[in-house]
Amino acid sequence: MEKLTEQEIKTRLQQLPGWDYIEGAIVTSFDFGNFKEAFAVMTRIAFECEAQGHHPDWTNVYKSLTIRLNTHDVGGITENDFNLAHAIESIVQAD
Repeated sequence: MEKLTEQEIKTRLQQLPGWDYIEGAIVTSFDFGNFKEAFAVMTRIAFECEAQGHHPDWTNVYKSLTIRLNTHDVGGITENDFNLAHAIESIVQAD
């Protein structure tokens, strides 16, 4: 697993509207209609995370969900983070 450069990260982020590179992680937030909707999406994301063997740092407050992705093993961003980010976007958009 290879750590991506800052330029590679910025280039890849162009394909992920709503995601930013902040303090060594790619980060996004979502707002849902209520807590139940947020939790339902979090559950679907959790199954995808398990399938990929890659897990986010995330916080949920009522109907808001913030997700931070980085690869702790390499101390930065890898292709795994972008693969999971794209999967998360697909899950959220399908809802």
